[in-house]
Amino acid sequence: MPDPGKIAFFNRSWYNRAVVEPVMGFCTPEQYNRFINEVTQIEKILVEDGIKIIKFWFSIDNKEQQKHLENRKKNPLKQWKLSTVDVVAQQKWKEFTRYKQWMFENTSTEYCPWVFIKGNNKDTARLEAIRYVVNQHDFPKKGDTSVNLENDPNVVTILTNKKDAKQME
Repeated sequence: MPDPGKIAFFNRSWYNRAVVEPVMGFCTPEQYNRFINEVTQIEKILVEDGIKIIKFWFSIDNKEQQKHLENRKKNPLKQWKLSTVDVVAQQKWKEFTRYKQWMFENTSTEYCPWVFIKGNNKDTARLEAIRYVVNQHDFPKKGDTSVNLENDPNVVTILTNKKDAKQME
């Protein structure tokens, strides 16, 4: 965990158990169920201790993911990113989508919601994520520039409960 005043980024490492691992057979059903049942309790303890957790889900559609994979195959600077899991995941898109939906429904809470960002346009998605982070903190001169700090509701959806989560793809 980060020290006070510091930021730490976790890229999929924590929530792999909720989506990737059950789809790919990397965990048992018991391990999956334990994670789903305990994760929000752990997050609540961290939030109550003063740690701000922001859970982003950058969502791209199947077609866009296929483009990313093809680019990785062709581009020697990106080939290191390509794994067999990526290729198999493309074939299991519907199963991944089902587990993703369950994850949203079971782990999005008022105190630690998922921030769902439509990510087909990488630049827009990244800017919206930055706007979201900026809006979660108060600091001197915040908003003094003419830069728009409001998130685009057509790109960003905050999932604070099961009803919100069920609406996501």
